[in-house]
Amino acid sequence: MSEQPRNSRIVSAAEARHGNKPSKPGRSTGLGRIIIAVYGILSLSATVRALYQIFFRDFSEAPLAYSLSLLSGLVYILATFSLASAKPGAWKVSVGAVGFELLGVLVVGTLSFTHPELFGHDSVWSYFGKGYGYVPLVLPLVGLWWLYRNRGERQR
Repeated sequence: MSEQPRNSRIVSAAEARHGNKPSKPGRSTGLGRIIIAVYGILSLSATVRALYQIFFRDFSEAPLAYSLSLLSGLVYILATFSLASAKPGAWKVSVGAVGFELLGVLVVGTLSFTHPELFGHDSVWSYFGKGYGYVPLVLPLVGLWWLYRNRGERQR
């Protein structure tokens, strides 16, 4: 007489429910963790820089650049938390935040070349993120690709 493991009914039920499909890794595993970590570092860096510029420098020197630095920091914070979240709707918030970030870096990057007089000092997005090793330009492209690749998670 062969004995079955005690939890065989549980395993059988789980396999039946999922149709024996291997579970797909979530957005916050593997490369997703690296993307979230880079967003976290960038959000801290951009926000601290903006707060320093606003409170310890003369805001009137470059109000647009300092405000854009703060805006970018807040967008990075939102992107970090939404990318790490498994809550319903987090996928859509992530796409919105990362898309806004890409739009911001493209617009501000272009304006910093065509109208440098608008910026008394550089912002995070100036010259397509040159001061940050172009990470602000590359990161949203990678982030949107990752979100597109994991778009099935948006229903969760």
